[in-house]
Amino acid sequence: MKIIANKVIEQSRQLWLTKENKQTIAQPANHVSRRRFVLRSLQGTAGVAVAMMGSAALLGSQPACAQPGKSAQRSVVVAQIVDMSAAHQDVAKDFLIGSRAAWQDINSRGGIKGRTVSHQTMEIDGSPAGLRAAWDAVRNNPDCAAIFGTAADPLATQLDALMRDDGSAITHVAPWLQNSSLALSRNTFSAFSSRQEQIVHAFKSLSNMGLKTLAVVFASPLEQTQNLQDVERIAKTLGLALELQPVHTDLRAAGQRINAASAAVILFIGGTPELAQFTQGLERQARQRYVVALADVNLQTLQQMGAGKSIPVIVTQAVPLVTSSMPVVRQYREVLAKLYDEPPTPLSLAGFISARYTFEVMNKMDVGLSRTSVLDAFNRQRDIDIGGFRVTHVDNRRSSTFVTQSMLTQDGRVVG
Repeated sequence: MKIIANKVIEQSRQLWLTKENKQTIAQPANHVSRRRFVLRSLQGTAGVAVAMMGSAALLGSQPACAQPGKSAQRSVVVAQIVDMSAAHQDVAKDFLIGSRAAWQDINSRGGIKGRTVSHQTMEIDGSPAGLRAAWDAVRNNPDCAAIFGTAADPLATQLDALMRDDGSAITHVAPWLQNSSLALSRNTFSAFSSRQEQIVHAFKSLSNMGLKTLAVVFASPLEQTQNLQDVERIAKTLGLALELQPVHTDLRAAGQRINAASAAVILFIGGTPELAQFTQGLERQARQRYVVALADVNLQTLQQMGAGKSIPVIVTQAVPLVTSSMPVVRQYREVLAKLYDEPPTPLSLAGFISARYTFEVMNKMDVGLSRTSVLDAFNRQRDIDIGGFRVTHVDNRRSSTFVTQSMLTQDGRVVG
């Protein structure tokens, strides 16, 4: 059993090999089918590996960015915990790709104050036991100066609570934390807009178009519990009436069952696979619909998963457009093209920015890098420009209201 589990883990890790290491994996003939292959492989291997490994639930802990010939004792250790369960792997995978690309680029330019950054990643199955094992590994490693880029949102929320209860001095930088109702711990420093800012942005755009009523679909009872209060409050502020649709376990059927007389614009709260299923059902209706989703949705993957072709989908993003001329976005595109056979996506850009934010603050420190000094540096850093993307700390550490939008058109193009 252990041998089989190790083989499955190795298959998962091989999906992350970069051009820089001159290692290759078998790939389908074109880029689109390759991404579909990656997603399906992760769905198969991650779940099996975790199930076989039992309570530890760790898919891997590895230094991703150490350079040959440099002393490991001089490296700066940063940790990243990502949820590779079926429900969140699409967010976590892209976020991790962007983070790895950033640290490899940073190391190629001298690291942090001449010290190589050892980027240690822990891929878990999303369970409390998996998170606890990962957290214990980080907390018990005295060389680890900070945690950054935790993904996806439920994991980031749980880690924030765990750190608050633990009372540790480890800094938690720029997690993919979309939960707008969470009172952040003193150690967590956000960099991205929450669901609340994204919903406000989407609602304002729709209300400016004369929209008075909005249908709302939650992908699961949990999504409804976490977000209903925010949605209702924001809709009331903007003068929009809501049509709350029943929560269904079969989202394809839910799309088919939308009342013909309901609102033409639907706010969907959930992930990419769920949205793909919903639009597949929705396209069978005669009436034209428009769907608005939030930043957890990956439009490129949505397209590859066979979203309803007649349904335009608008997605809010907590980062600049990947086609932007903003310096950090240009750098991201250049580094990604050099290191990975992956197209630019908002979520991997978020991972890139998360790592750059961690680097920018730590590289400015004029004292030794320790857990205490790093936490102090982030507490003192009120405003920072990351290649045009600004992060400003406020009292509750909700530091960004930056939101953009992209659209998957009826003819299958991603615009924006």
